[in-house]
Amino acid sequence: MKGLFITFEGVDGCGKSTQMRFLSEYLMEKGIAPVLTREPGGCNIAEKIRDLVLDIENKEMYDRTEALLYAAARAQHVGEVVGPAVESGRVVLCDRFIDSSLAYQGVGRGLGIEAVMDINCFAMGDCMPDKTFFLDFPPHLAFERMSKKRVHDRLETQEEEFYILLYNGFVKLAEMYPERIVRIDASGNKFETQEIVRAKMDEILKERGFFV
Repeated sequence: MKGLFITFEGVDGCGKSTQMRFLSEYLMEKGIAPVLTREPGGCNIAEKIRDLVLDIENKEMYDRTEALLYAAARAQHVGEVVGPAVESGRVVLCDRFIDSSLAYQGVGRGLGIEAVMDINCFAMGDCMPDKTFFLDFPPHLAFERMSKKRVHDRLETQEEEFYILLYNGFVKLAEMYPERIVRIDASGNKFETQEIVRAKMDEILKERGFFV
């Protein structure tokens, strides 16, 4: 049986990494050992590209260069990690994937969703997520959270207006792909959000026959 590819999306500071960890622990309790990965990164070559694209010193990077680097990292990640794991029947949980590129570079950088999707279709082939959990968290609160961090990468140094642009981008994507993107109300505390994610994941697993 083919596995499942689940991605977590949202603006920086929305809590997606925490919720992915919570879901991983929940799946382990059910006897399902997920593959945990992230973007950009997830394998050696893609991690090196991550270091390049997020380096705060690279302020002169062009927006198109940024988009192409993310797509290049994704191509390696899909070929080396995600694709083989899903084909072998594993459940893959990924912190960010295609929707981050569409929101950040497509909307945030103004390159256009269609243009960014085109280069990523070439990069990732037919490896689209089965379901995407979009953690819907107010962008002004996410910005406040990230502002308290002592160390920021290149994308985390953006102003609050950029967070609002990104959030609107994710909302638009959720409207464009309602069958794939599951909008999760993450305005409560992390444990309330955890319960919502667990319930949605149970529905997905039952639909795919992982357990009854």
